[in-house]
Amino acid sequence: MSKANTAKLRKSPRKASPPQKRKKKRKVAAAVPASAQGTKMKVTAEMIGRARAKGTGTRPPVFIHMKAAPGTLPPNSNDLLANDEQIVAAGAWADQSLFAGMYEEGLTFLGYPYLSQLAQRAEYRRISETIATEMTRKWMQLQSSGDGGSGSDQNVRIQKIEDELKRMKVREAFREIALQDGFMGRAHLFLDFGDNNLASPELPTPIGDGRSDLSKAKISPAKPLRRVKVVEAMWCYPADYNSSNPLSPDWYNPQTWYVMGNKVHASRLLRFVGREVPDILKPTFQFGGLSLSQMAKPYVDNWLRTRQSVADLIHSFSVNVLSTDMGQQLMPGGGDGGAAGDALFRRIDLFNTLRDNRGTMAIDKDSEDWKNVSTPLGTLDMLQAQTQEHMAAVSGIPIIKLLGIQPAGLNASSEGEIRTYYDWIAAYQQSFFLDNLMRVIWVIQLSQFGDVDESIVPVFEELWSLDEKGKAEVEKVNAETDSVRIGDGIISPAEARAAIVRNPESPYAGLNPNEMPEPPEDAEEMEKFINGIVDPEQDDTDGEEPKPEPTAQAKVAAKIGAPA
Repeated sequence: MSKANTAKLRKSPRKASPPQKRKKKRKVAAAVPASAQGTKMKVTAEMIGRARAKGTGTRPPVFIHMKAAPGTLPPNSNDLLANDEQIVAAGAWADQSLFAGMYEEGLTFLGYPYLSQLAQRAEYRRISETIATEMTRKWMQLQSSGDGGSGSDQNVRIQKIEDELKRMKVREAFREIALQDGFMGRAHLFLDFGDNNLASPELPTPIGDGRSDLSKAKISPAKPLRRVKVVEAMWCYPADYNSSNPLSPDWYNPQTWYVMGNKVHASRLLRFVGREVPDILKPTFQFGGLSLSQMAKPYVDNWLRTRQSVADLIHSFSVNVLSTDMGQQLMPGGGDGGAAGDALFRRIDLFNTLRDNRGTMAIDKDSEDWKNVSTPLGTLDMLQAQTQEHMAAVSGIPIIKLLGIQPAGLNASSEGEIRTYYDWIAAYQQSFFLDNLMRVIWVIQLSQFGDVDESIVPVFEELWSLDEKGKAEVEKVNAETDSVRIGDGIISPAEARAAIVRNPESPYAGLNPNEMPEPPEDAEEMEKFINGIVDPEQDDTDGEEPKPEPTAQAKVAAKIGAPA
């Protein structure tokens, strides 16, 4: 072989190397099907399995006239509320100015079936139950202004009225009414005089307000009030009302209600609404009010979404990422004749199977990589707590009452918030309970005595309670005040005793107010004895100063014979 040929052979590998590399690349590319060329990762329906489509849905009108529950209206009758021309015209005009999201934000009537479903959720139920319980926790006491007769006669009358209130469980009924108003926005109290049969001709007739001449003619000891019954809003539908004269006292105020197809007069079926809506919305709400559940719905929805999002984030805050050759893994056949993507899922299953503190994960050092991505969880508790506190804000209930969460921080206290909340409860008792409670008391008086003493009124008790030391100080002040009033002739001892006996928080509650104790023979000596003053005539010290009690050191010294 010549030198020239030998030189060519030496140079040929260097010259042929670029084509060889290109040939090698072409060989690798040829192993990939044409359908997979230029595609790094392709997600198909086969890999996902299913996809979810979220529809926007349709929003119901805000001023729609809600239909009555089945059986509430008489058979073969039209929806009288929807056929009212005045109502329909006003609703059609108002629907022109609607905004999107009314249903989600709770700005339209949600309907009694849906409100009943919300009453099962703890967030809504807790709000209504807290307010209803606080409103009836200490209830009320009957008091008299003193101009309706002698004190003893009024005390007897008050006692009989209180006995009737307990017998008919009026306190429990009013708590249920407050609870139903929170759930539905409306509740009714039926006054049963023995005419609870829906076919009775007396039910559509009025009985007055409890003190009018009509009430005195309808109610008497011969025709007394037998019981009271709470009726939910969905079983009552407005029948007769005035929608043409805003100056009339019955304007948008139903005078009769349909109860399972029969009319019942409003004076027999007392209506309770805590949060009235504007007149234009009253037909939509079936002449009810805004429920606490509907008011809290946007805030509860935010809380539920945040709670679930935090739970989902904690559940998957740490994600393992396996970098691999997706083009090869997604090839049809996957290298072993299986379906497209089988090799990838087997690789992932192997990774998850070996994912353990005591496991060993093997990866291809040239074509695979592994890393862990973790989401920081530092402020999730604050975000979740703020969303939860919004529910307390819209309901006006302190966090310690609604959620049982103590305030954090040095010297933190909820005393101010609780006192403010109790003031609001006291005002709400007056606006929500008082009118119908007075009517029930008047009806009870007509049923028991045949007349009405309007000087007897209910007084709701203070919800704020003192500790034992505070109660003792108040008792001492009250005792001193009674002594001054008795001494000045303002009240008698018998009247002071009656007030103490009627106070359920007094240690002397339950005593007979008519059995007065015998006064001491010598009031001056009794006062000295109570105050700890020693009578000099009974002092056996002969005028000498009393010897002080020896100290413990002196006693020990006397025993051992040492000087003190």
